[in-house]
Amino acid sequence: MASPMTALLILLWTMNLVQPNAPQAAAVEVFPPVSFTLTVSALAQVLLHWKPNPNQEQKNYTVRYDVKILSPVPEEYDTKKTHSVQTAALHNGFSARVRTLLLHNDLQMTSDWVKGELPPLPGAPETSARNLSCVTQITISRTVSLHCTWLPGQGAPEDTEYFLFYRYETYTEECQDYTKDEWNRKTECRFSVTHIDPEGVDNLIVIHINGSSKYAAIKPFQQLFNQNAIEKVNVPRNVTVFLEQNDLLATWEKPVSSFRKECFEYEFSLVNLKSGNKQVLKIFSNDFRLRVDVTSRYSVQIRANHHICLTRGFWSDWSEVIYVGQNKVDYPVLWILTVRCVS
Repeated sequence: MASPMTALLILLWTMNLVQPNAPQAAAVEVFPPVSFTLTVSALAQVLLHWKPNPNQEQKNYTVRYDVKILSPVPEEYDTKKTHSVQTAALHNGFSARVRTLLLHNDLQMTSDWVKGELPPLPGAPETSARNLSCVTQITISRTVSLHCTWLPGQGAPEDTEYFLFYRYETYTEECQDYTKDEWNRKTECRFSVTHIDPEGVDNLIVIHINGSSKYAAIKPFQQLFNQNAIEKVNVPRNVTVFLEQNDLLATWEKPVSSFRKECFEYEFSLVNLKSGNKQVLKIFSNDFRLRVDVTSRYSVQIRANHHICLTRGFWSDWSEVIYVGQNKVDYPVLWILTVRCVS
């Protein structure tokens, strides 16, 4: 029978064999980052920056950082860098926090959080522009236009004058082409040409509207738009419709766009002008065949939207109406009716 001392030595040896490289978590203190700052680096853009804690032991450990955006839109991620750039609407402020994350094999240890805040943009309540809506469209020359509308804030004085800016990636531009309402206040802006990339996929467009008044400080307003989600798709091109025996055939080309034809879906409107019956069919190709009543005349229109490749935008306008076929009289029935009338 083993002595108590021998049993103790065997137990210690077994524990060392099972966990020969396990770090002593209790012996390692995790310190939070230092010098955490939030800096507005562009319209609706914040630079988060911090430094490693000089007291942090890094030997045999991987150092990363947990970042948590608290407002305006919650988000959480980790990074090995000591800085991060976030795009967010800042008119109601911005807040975030960061902490140190130590990793070693399967062991993970974290420090306390360090928090930073940006205050809301200054201005009187309810003076901001509201109900902002924007639409982009790809032009024939493959540039992108931008059109925005808004309403004055309910608390904005009558002399309020608004100014709109858009930012796309690193480029910022102020609107020069405004439309005013009946009280001579700017409520609409057009950019016939912008720096928006027509081939951009899910990029963000930042809209910033500030203002001035003799009677109140006008609070700025910011909103982010997904590029594809506000694109008004162009009308399909070269629509051709004809009858072939008992079938109606239609072909067309994709709208003016930098994206391939597989990225679009279509709605096909077919109206039987003899019966008044109307159908709207969903099509995912650039041609269409349908069995129809060849004794009827039809009107045809088609419109397009994004599909699969892109976020769905605004449907295009309907194409011009195309008429096909002719209403034909059923002569045998007419003859029978005539004979009966004579009799």
